[in-house]
Amino acid sequence: MTPDCTPVFTIARRVQAMLDVEVALAEAQAEVGVIPAASVAPIRAAARVERVDLHALAAEAVEAGNLLIPLVRHLTRDVASFDAVAAGHVHLGATSQDVIDTALVLELRDGIADITKSLDRAASGAATLARRHTLTPIAGRTWLQQATPTTFGAKAAGWLDGLERARTRLAAVPCDLQLGGATGTLFSLGPHGPAVARALAARLGLGVADIAWHTERSRFAEAAAALGLACGVLGKIGRDLTLLAQTEVGEVAEAPAPGRGGSSSMPHKRNPVRAVRAVAAALQAPGLVATMFAAMVQEHERAAGAWQSEWDTLPRLATLTADAATAIVEALADLAVDTARMRAALDAAGGVACAEGLVAALTPALGRATAHTLVEAACARALHDGQSLAAVATADAQIVGTLGASGIAAALDAATFAEAAAPGVQRVLARWHREKE
Repeated sequence: MTPDCTPVFTIARRVQAMLDVEVALAEAQAEVGVIPAASVAPIRAAARVERVDLHALAAEAVEAGNLLIPLVRHLTRDVASFDAVAAGHVHLGATSQDVIDTALVLELRDGIADITKSLDRAASGAATLARRHTLTPIAGRTWLQQATPTTFGAKAAGWLDGLERARTRLAAVPCDLQLGGATGTLFSLGPHGPAVARALAARLGLGVADIAWHTERSRFAEAAAALGLACGVLGKIGRDLTLLAQTEVGEVAEAPAPGRGGSSSMPHKRNPVRAVRAVAAALQAPGLVATMFAAMVQEHERAAGAWQSEWDTLPRLATLTADAATAIVEALADLAVDTARMRAALDAAGGVACAEGLVAALTPALGRATAHTLVEAACARALHDGQSLAAVATADAQIVGTLGASGIAAALDAATFAEAAAPGVQRVLARWHREKE
């Protein structure tokens, strides 16, 4: 997490979220007529994390099996100091998992909201780069080798496309209330159960499930998948930035700042630390997603181990994704782009990166197979002799006889490749603008 980022998932916030659920439960029950309205105020007054000894709570939770059991005990005692009758109405009709799951949903909702904002900002940064560099040629690279030219704008548009897809998936994550009582039937609330669930969901701003989902964990698995996807998208951007920032490439660089990207032993270092943060997060995310998917296999009406494995896994995954998103926002916001280095890389090795253009120009007259063989041989000569592909092609009687010197020059012009990339960039930018409106 960055110093200015308030973490959503902390023990204090989790405990307060649980207390908030207990208060909302009492309010909903009073609204429906299950408990007296007078019981709500004492419960609300006592339900403050500042009144809880978190260290003692954590120690008690080890023996109890979860945080909620000792928390309810503490809350009941505190409420009794205000009103003995109200103390009897704490946690009425609910089970530990109802409160723990619902509190996690509330935390997750806040966390996803923060991540979504960061994804929006990262998308804005990618869109700016895509628009600014729509026609800036850069070497396309496959298998980490130069392929054919593309544009830096196309690369940034690819980042933008992934960020938007990730945002859409996160926005679709369900945020539903968990309320089922001991085995999901709301037996303790009798005929009032459905009404209490609806009132509680409304107060918390959550969806109402048709049935308790104590051991049907597709909601949290879906959240994990969406977070993992977002983290992967961010990690891919980070990986591209680290590769482009290599000393021998030097086509982009993170903006310098005191204390950023240095080394304890090498004073010349300028490490892409923001991009690396995103990569590091993305490398951890798949294991956490896998844990959440493994945890879907649960026993009957209450899991013995699988549910408990979610408590730290899902918050950890959300925290990593949030940090990766923040890192990419910062990296893209002030990214230094060296277009001269991009062009120099394309011109290196005699400009053979543009060889596909020569094949395409020769194909109508000679057929693709013959054209490919001719150009492949020309590339080999250019690389062996240290000449430009244009010079070798111009000296080849069959190639120059087919295209002429001007035709060869046009076929090997990186601008032609850049123009081919432009429509895709424009489509992604147009969609991004429509979705922003």
